[in-house]
This record gives sequence, C-alpha cells and structure tokens, in this order.
Amino acid sequence: MAITKEDILEAVGAMTVMELNDLVKAFEEKFGVSAAAMAVAAPGAGGAAAAAVEEQTEFTVMLLAAGDKKVEVIKVVRAVTGLGLKEAKDLVDGAPKPVKEGIAKADADALKKQLEDAGAKVEVK
Repeated sequence: MAITKEDILEAVGAMTVMELNDLVKAFEEKFGVSAAAMAVAAPGAGGAAAAAVEEQTEFTVMLLAAGDKKVEVIKVVRAVTGLGLKEAKDLVDGAPKPVKEGIAKADADALKKQLEDAGAKVEVK
C-alpha cells in the first residue's frame, strides 16, 4: 500500500511543534537542503505567493519611550495588559519593549493612540 499525500499531511498535522522541528532537521540532513532557503525561494514563484507572504495580519505595539507623563503611560499599560503596578512600571522603564504582540491592525492602532495620548512614543510593527 502506497502512502498518499493526504496520509503525510494528516500525520504532519497531528505532530507537536517539537516533532515538526525534528522532522524538518531530518529532511535537511537527509536531502542536504535548508528549510530557510526554501522559504526564501517560495515568494519568487509568483506574484500571488509574494502578496500572500507580505500581507501582515498580526502586529506588535512597541513602547519606544515613556515621555514626560510616565505615570499616565504606566496607567495605560496596566489597563491594556492586565499587568500589576510593578510589572507595568518595569515594562515602561525598560523601553523599548513590546506592550502587546500578535494583535489585529485595528487593535494595534487603537493601543498606539492611547499610549501616544498618554505621552509615550510608540511604534507598530
């Protein structure tokens, strides 16, 4: 009985991240290739593939500096992250640091506006 593509995809879909990492390393060793090189070559395959790769759906809000109103910035950070006072203060004091990661564009823009209104310098990546 031959193994089909569907069988392989189903087996890969059931693997943990660590198992997938080991599988990729095994492919690299067996076939003498690099997974990073394949990923870079893929966008060159066509315009549609390049457009899909460039479309960003998750954004990170980076606090670059607290500005003059540090207390106000700490209050906003506490409100949006749910951190305690000490943790929020440490995040603000340790800028540049990410405030929130993997959020939607609209949420990132709203958070950026809140932080800027409090006096912080912010960047959305």
